[in-house]
Amino acid sequence: MTATSRPSPAATLSGDAARRAGKRVLLAAPRGYCAGVDRAVIAVEKALEQYGSPIYVRHEIVHNKYVVKTLENKGAIFVDRTAEVPEGSIVMFSAHGVAPVVHEEAAERRLATIDATCPLVTKVHKEAVRFAQEDYDILLIGHEGHEEVIGTSGEAPDHITLVDGPEDVANVEVRDESKVVWLSQTTLSVDETMETVDALKEKFPLMIAPPSDDICYATQNRQIAVKQMGADADLVIVVGSKNSSNSVRLVEVALGAGARASHLVDEAAEIDEAWLDGVSTVGVTSGASVPEILVDGVLEWLSERGFGDVEIVKAAEESITFSLPKELRRDLRAEAAALSER
Repeated sequence: MTATSRPSPAATLSGDAARRAGKRVLLAAPRGYCAGVDRAVIAVEKALEQYGSPIYVRHEIVHNKYVVKTLENKGAIFVDRTAEVPEGSIVMFSAHGVAPVVHEEAAERRLATIDATCPLVTKVHKEAVRFAQEDYDILLIGHEGHEEVIGTSGEAPDHITLVDGPEDVANVEVRDESKVVWLSQTTLSVDETMETVDALKEKFPLMIAPPSDDICYATQNRQIAVKQMGADADLVIVVGSKNSSNSVRLVEVALGAGARASHLVDEAAEIDEAWLDGVSTVGVTSGASVPEILVDGVLEWLSERGFGDVEIVKAAEESITFSLPKELRRDLRAEAAALSER
């Protein structure tokens, strides 16, 4: 574990006093926003600046309640179905991606579109299309009902079979065992995914892997940091929303790494003070769709209860950035008006 000191917010105990009391916080790095989430959130903000409200967004732009509420307050309107968007409006597709049928629905409703799909999700979509064209059976490892899985499956529905964990493998059937490939949802637990892959390989020895890892770099880095802190933490607090797959996985990874307890919270107000009973070391991390302000709130809450000594547990450096959607360089209001007149 690599640990470096970090200034702590508003401590009620000094660092020395906290150490004497045996209380400390291990703060994971990296944590919070990944490049795809950062791109998607900025895309909504830029669209509102350029075109004014409303900007419609199909599904939550990212899976975080605070982020969604903040963007709603700025003029974004989140909808579950394309049919809810008035004709001639601008609609943005979330970071999780959508199936081709959604693009068709938008065209039918004469909507100007902005595609904020994470480029790493787009990569999986392209892999699905390619392997379907080559007539492979595609075994997509992921969670049923997740927007990313729905979008990827929609690229080649006749070729894709969803495998929701190792327990699903026994039911999987393919047409030709020599033409099978696995792909995965980008936000899964690395260990759980490889457990499923191993079970699939045992059943289909000739199955091939995607050209490069489908689980995103940010998901892996956040899990590695939690593994490093887990064995040393009595309690790990993961900041993230319950519908955030990668945040839920961090709780599981923390427990698997040896933490005595781990809990998922949207914000500091959800922490139960009873969790601190008998605890001297608290690990803190956040999912890839969580803004840092929410982590700061948790650190302040812990500091007020004597956990003012904060150490960074650093697993990796992240410098990846993605350019904003190309549609933000066009006059979409004019495009929407022109489409609505057709």
